[in-house]
Amino acid sequence: MAFEDPGSPAAVGAAAAAAGLRAVPVPVDEHGIDLRALAATDARAVVVTPAHQWPSGVALAPERRLALIEWAAERDAIIIEDDYDAEFRYDREPVGSLQGLAPDQVISLGTVSKSLAPALRIGWMICPPDLAEPLTEQKHRSDRGTPTLDQLALARLIESGRFDRHLRRMRATYATRRTALLAALAEHAPELPVTGLAAGFHAVAHLPADANEHNLVAAARTRSVGLYGMSTCRTSRAATPPQLVIGFGNVGERAIREGIAAVRDLLADRP
Repeated sequence: MAFEDPGSPAAVGAAAAAAGLRAVPVPVDEHGIDLRALAATDARAVVVTPAHQWPSGVALAPERRLALIEWAAERDAIIIEDDYDAEFRYDREPVGSLQGLAPDQVISLGTVSKSLAPALRIGWMICPPDLAEPLTEQKHRSDRGTPTLDQLALARLIESGRFDRHLRRMRATYATRRTALLAALAEHAPELPVTGLAAGFHAVAHLPADANEHNLVAAARTRSVGLYGMSTCRTSRAATPPQLVIGFGNVGERAIREGIAAVRDLLADRP
């Protein structure tokens, strides 16, 4: 089973091992997963985040979407689409799901853990018809069911239109925090390239080539600022090129401004 690198190597690796599979990392560039590298593997399944790649933030380019579907059809493979935060896009309308393009080749996974609350453990799966029965049986064996009251409450929220209103309100809230982060970085580290902000709740800051990612993260923690290195998302754990994953989803505007100001010398590499 192939997966994006950088990505979630620990989670995908554990899931693959539980299924008796071998997890194979495939590199990601500015257009999404590398299809040539994927084709060079012997994978019969691939886990992707096409709407907003975790953690680089890129969207899978249209031509690669089609090439990925062709790869799956030619190899009789399955694409597992993790559509984890597609509702929160700021530069245009949400990106369409791969599942709609190839319903017989794609398993699409969604969740309300990002849109409502992480503690609300409700998700969904749209899968090819011939996989519905074995997947249902597997879920039944693994957890014996999902809380009924939570599902009914969510259904009422969706049916009433309040879920859509909530998404619109939170999209505006996150957009304001995103703007605050960009403004703080522009003020305190204007030379630092930032990408991955088209959707979701995090940005990727590209540090100078000679920067020490681990030391910067450790130094920021001594100032009560939580920064995360891209190395934790790479299969190799390599800290080059040095990059930071900066989240803003659960941080207020004031805290964002104060946090970036507190580490301005670390980000800008000045005394």
